[in-house]
Amino acid sequence: MATIATGRDILGPVRRRAIVLAAALLAIFAAPTPGAVRIDQNQVAADVDQNPCEGRQARAFLCPNLRIAPPREFYLERQGSNRVLLRATSDVRSRGRGPIELRGTRNGWRTMRTRQRIYRRGGGHLDLPSEAMLRFTDVGNRFGGAYWKVHELARFDLRRVHPDGALGPSVRASPKLNYCLRDLERTQPSNASPAQRVYPACNQNPYRGRTRLGTSVGWSDIYPAPYHQQWINVAGLRGCFAYEMTVDPERRLVESNERDNSSRRLLRLPFSGRLGC
Repeated sequence: MATIATGRDILGPVRRRAIVLAAALLAIFAAPTPGAVRIDQNQVAADVDQNPCEGRQARAFLCPNLRIAPPREFYLERQGSNRVLLRATSDVRSRGRGPIELRGTRNGWRTMRTRQRIYRRGGGHLDLPSEAMLRFTDVGNRFGGAYWKVHELARFDLRRVHPDGALGPSVRASPKLNYCLRDLERTQPSNASPAQRVYPACNQNPYRGRTRLGTSVGWSDIYPAPYHQQWINVAGLRGCFAYEMTVDPERRLVESNERDNSSRRLLRLPFSGRLGC
């Protein structure tokens, strides 16, 4: 089950990376390790503007895939007539063939640039420059203080549902943007999923020069509804809406599937505690 912070929690588009991806891919395939899958270099060069975890070259990698479960455990927190917070639990899931892993290097007072590590079948890995950033984020004393988190890893939106079932644009959004990537709960055990935590915590040292964040295959990073910024202000809204959660909304991470990054639940406002419209 989801938990609030405890002692164990002391914790751009791919095309812009085309040239660097090309060099990295060509270098790693130029001298393959024994047993590694060989990829034709001409084919790699032709596909450098695409995700290396898609297409024929993906056979060589244990590519990650992030998903987010439908929001759950809704409740209202009333803080006045103009501030009615609809809270919900979020569950960012790692469901690929390999972990999602970011390695940060400090480039500012409270920021780090990152490289994404993708593991190869048969051993070894590929480090790719990433547009994802880490930010040292304060979530308040109740939840343990401040942590190095991935900036804009997820987004929560409230979208109106039209009579024909079509979804309109976002009308309200959550202030929550920054997430740790960690192994909090093993939500889909399998032979590919490590039985113990590989990424146990998000670092809390503001002076840290480097850090690593990640979520193993079959594990989730879960934040309960009462957690810092796990809400959308629904004051004044009436009608049928979709509460939508999206992981990696700006597509800054390399994944095997970019089409399964959102989930939603329908509800009617003012909220009575029941889901559906």
